[in-house]
Amino acid sequence: MTNDDFPTDRPAVVTCGLPYANGDLHIGHLRGYIGADAFARALETLGQQTVYVSGSDMHGTPVAVNAEEQGVDPAEFALEWHRQYEETFPKFNVEFDNYGHTHDETNTELTRDIVRTLDENGYVYEDEVVVAYDPTADDYLPDRYVEGTCPYCGAKARGDECDEGCQRHLEPGEIENPTSVRTGNPAEYRERTHKFFRVSEFADYLTEFLDDLEGTSNARNQPRQWIEEGLQDWCLTRDMDWGIDYPGEEDEEIVLYVWVDAPIEYISSTKQYSERVGAEEYDWEDVWRGDGEIVHVIGRDIIQHHTVFWPAMLEAAEYNAPRGVAATGFITINGKGLSTSRNRAIWAKEYLEEGFHPDLLRYYLTTTGGLQQDVDFSWDAFQEKVNGELVGTVGNFWYRSLLFAYRNYEGTPETDVSADVQERIEGAIGEVRESVNDYSLRGVGQAAVRLAQFGNEYIQRNEPWKLTDEDPEAAAQVIRDCVQIAKAVAVLLEPITPDKSQALWEQIGEDGEIADTHLEAALETPPQTFAEPGELFAKIEDDRVDELTEKLEERVEAATDDDADEDQAKTESDDTPSDESETMTDADTDDLEPLLEERIGFEEFQDLDIRVGRIETAEGIDGADDLARLEVDIGFETRQVVAGIKQLHDLEKLPGEKCILLANMEPAELFGVESNGMILAAGEQADLLTTHDDAAIGEKIR
Repeated sequence: MTNDDFPTDRPAVVTCGLPYANGDLHIGHLRGYIGADAFARALETLGQQTVYVSGSDMHGTPVAVNAEEQGVDPAEFALEWHRQYEETFPKFNVEFDNYGHTHDETNTELTRDIVRTLDENGYVYEDEVVVAYDPTADDYLPDRYVEGTCPYCGAKARGDECDEGCQRHLEPGEIENPTSVRTGNPAEYRERTHKFFRVSEFADYLTEFLDDLEGTSNARNQPRQWIEEGLQDWCLTRDMDWGIDYPGEEDEEIVLYVWVDAPIEYISSTKQYSERVGAEEYDWEDVWRGDGEIVHVIGRDIIQHHTVFWPAMLEAAEYNAPRGVAATGFITINGKGLSTSRNRAIWAKEYLEEGFHPDLLRYYLTTTGGLQQDVDFSWDAFQEKVNGELVGTVGNFWYRSLLFAYRNYEGTPETDVSADVQERIEGAIGEVRESVNDYSLRGVGQAAVRLAQFGNEYIQRNEPWKLTDEDPEAAAQVIRDCVQIAKAVAVLLEPITPDKSQALWEQIGEDGEIADTHLEAALETPPQTFAEPGELFAKIEDDRVDELTEKLEERVEAATDDDADEDQAKTESDDTPSDESETMTDADTDDLEPLLEERIGFEEFQDLDIRVGRIETAEGIDGADDLARLEVDIGFETRQVVAGIKQLHDLEKLPGEKCILLANMEPAELFGVESNGMILAAGEQADLLTTHDDAAIGEKIR
């Protein structure tokens, strides 16, 4: 890999985290697959040779557990979901160059080959490990058949991951108070012989890898803590019969851990694509064994697997390491976490059944905040973004410009684009190039929408409808410029809204596929004639949103009842103070305000929208002794906030500092200045709260 700006002269591959083949897809899943698809398309518009691959994760205990519950064979169960995914992804314009699965022959053989290489190179050894055992079922339990308490943070956890707490990967035997998922009875630990990968030998390599890694900051920073704490060797095998057998030990009742063969599917899927089109067109070995550009788009909960285990395994097996890892934030629904078991989700098939175009969701998910930021979905927010940006800005400009051009010139007026407009389009192209190299899909979308906004202002300012009689040449120039801007917006938006961009492409009389063009096509002269255009975006009406919101609230309300029971149980368990909480002396608490006796529930806390911000400007308010006016960037927008810190901080030093902002505070006017949020600070000296690590601007505080 390199860190040269895209496009490079080396082939690239973009992948996304593999979906477990065990259930319906929802918008939380789609965020990653759509994001990776949009990034791959964006690379291609830059002129980067790129393929986009993935596959279904067929193995692992979630598949085995669900198949067992339904009384079917795991392979049959997983293949059925795999086929559904193959049908669903294209409906959201997610177009994989190859979509395989981990149980096929290519991945099975390649996985065994790589593990065999690890063993031959001296990176695998046997050791005794404690494994959960269910005495009632008389069976050893693989990770997902065990639940218990995380030894690091105390949260409820699965056997392989603290999914509700600190997100750490857990090795067999680590989870405390193990319980068998199969029977619900307490499990006991017994020793078993398993295979281990010497991850601990790669600490220096991984530190250097992270220094060079591109993508999102959370993918670079989270693994550093695990490395600094000391890497533990990784258990490669599990006690179960569903998965890929360890090479040479097919008769043993152990298989490779799912996180061994799952990422290898990235290589296998690339190989399958290469075999289909021919190595002359695209050689998978140039990417994975040479110096190609590898980019992973994943969920935040699997950072450790992709930035510690995976690159160490690639290095040990003499494969190329990823250039970039972009970890997406989570999707919440009206401020509450997705829950598939409680039906608190917007399902992929549900979205389509409601009749919405897939490009609307693509735009919402890719441009609402940065990739690594959490996105809270509501139908109100969806409507606001679609109506305001796609309908009101992009669609309005496209339609009014092309309709005027058709009615007055039957297409593109015969004159050159003006120098000012060409310069503005070139600037937008530059913004897209910079955004792609910053792994910012939001930046790609914003560049296109800002160009459309410029077009709206341009046509409104010049009023060509008045110039057609007064100054026909000037009118023709304005419309010529607008048609060029419309074409440029379509080219720039194609990675995010491929269908709608193609429709505009055809409306202005262009041939072929807009997806096959590069950014430079934005400056090429549009066809001289085209037919009467149609409107490409339709406004989402309020009554439609009310209907959808009511459906959603019914789900959330049903889930809230379950959450309330869990919160009550947690509150009761937390009534006993820990030893640590009692170590503070009375003298330490003399100057502190007493704790409030009245408690709030988890739901009330969830109503607080607290975000990481960055102070952009800070100045005192005339006539106010204590108040300062701040402009705070919270990722989605810049907020004006009034804070009582004028006498407590050097305002000139605040710009650039991170802060914590209560974003859904009711607006208030202080000394004639509207305050749209509240900066959080501690004590009488207003010690501004900030973050310990590199949290992204706009990240939600939980």
